[in-house]
Amino acid sequence: MLVNIHEAKTQFSRLVERVSRGEEIVIGKAGKPVAKLVPYPKASGPRSPGAWKGRVTIASDFDDLPAELAAAFRGENA
Repeated sequence: MLVNIHEAKTQFSRLVERVSRGEEIVIGKAGKPVAKLVPYPKASGPRSPGAWKGRVTIASDFDDLPAELAAAFRGENA
């Protein structure tokens, strides 16, 4: 469904309700599509802690800040 910007502003609550039921609404300006209201995707389920365990590694030097970068943060020219 295509609605113009003025109608979208005046009917926003109703359009959001329609979108929440699964409909997609296209908003147009001068008859040309410029935006689309779509339903927000539902969560796939509860998250389980540790799902990435063993799949992510942190380099041993992760916390080491190079001297040049530390100087730049202090506003010094390296």
